[in-house]
Amino acid sequence: MQDPRYKQLADVIVGHSCKVQAGEKVIVETFDIPEEFTALLLRRIHEAGGHALCHTRQNRVLRELYMNAEDEQLAYIGKHERQMMEEAQCYIGLRGTHNSTELADVPQEKMKLYQKHILKPVHLEVRVPNTKWVVLRWPSAGMAQQAHMSTESFEDFYFDVCTVDYAAMAEQMKPLEKRMTSAGDVHIKGPGTDLRFSVKDIPAVGCAGEYNIPDGEVFTAPVKDSVEGTLSVNTPSLYQGTVFDNIVLEFSAGKIVKASANHTDKIDSILDSDEGARYIGEFAIGFNPKVLEPMMDILFDEKIAGSFHFTPGNAYDDADNTNRSEVHWDLVTIQRPEYGGGEIWFDGELIRKDGLFVTDDLAGLNPPG
Repeated sequence: MQDPRYKQLADVIVGHSCKVQAGEKVIVETFDIPEEFTALLLRRIHEAGGHALCHTRQNRVLRELYMNAEDEQLAYIGKHERQMMEEAQCYIGLRGTHNSTELADVPQEKMKLYQKHILKPVHLEVRVPNTKWVVLRWPSAGMAQQAHMSTESFEDFYFDVCTVDYAAMAEQMKPLEKRMTSAGDVHIKGPGTDLRFSVKDIPAVGCAGEYNIPDGEVFTAPVKDSVEGTLSVNTPSLYQGTVFDNIVLEFSAGKIVKASANHTDKIDSILDSDEGARYIGEFAIGFNPKVLEPMMDILFDEKIAGSFHFTPGNAYDDADNTNRSEVHWDLVTIQRPEYGGGEIWFDGELIRKDGLFVTDDLAGLNPPG
């Protein structure tokens, strides 16, 4: 018997996130997820009048592809995937995994080929700016383990957090969108963190289930050369199959001039991918009241209530500081008291302290209780 929560999630994806219309081409890309949900999602797209184009992938197979990839080979794949993306109106990415570190031993030079020929030209240049897209994970035993939960408890958490009332969230975040859009100078303080930068004249964008599930953030970008100071990241980050911890970044004139972590050589290799990788493409504040603890999955971690994330690499077109890169790496810092606390200031006014918004217009974004 099919889990009744499958239909609820499919309705959110098709009806709210992508708002699929009759005649639209919808690319569905799945990674290690149950075929029952994929079939249900395709059915829901067809019921909405859309035309589904489905790619089912397996991470273990992709590892083999990337391990032996050559420049010409991935260029060929990227060329054809870009053409399909250019002709599509919607994209749905369902990213499950049986092993979150499946790609950990793929050489960095091979991952750079993937970034060069597929990630950047297909997703960053076409999918993100030109389609209605949504990306979400799929619950697995491995994710439950990362979250330090039983499989059953994690599945309950997953469906609960992924099917929240996003329409209500969209209304609650409007004051924060307004404040971030009108802000000039930002100052962030916390243990090991003292950052100053400008967001002047760069739009702020609220996210309530249109691009990511789960959701709950407002993002903008710093003026490219304005970032000064130090950022200490207090959550582990899984990127390109490697778990990074104790990340510290030092900035001067917007550029990361020094980086350290448990894998300093590897982080430097990523930040040297191209010129834009050492500049910040996104600054965002997370506030999903149902997401509280990190689990090394960025789609969840960047929405943690009381967090912010700072992103080396590519900027989004709708909050553009002109930075371009093959990299887009969200690094999350939690500022609730149990994580050391911290403050966010806009133009000299305290906006959030120890993970809670302190102004009346933003209080609705604080977790209940």
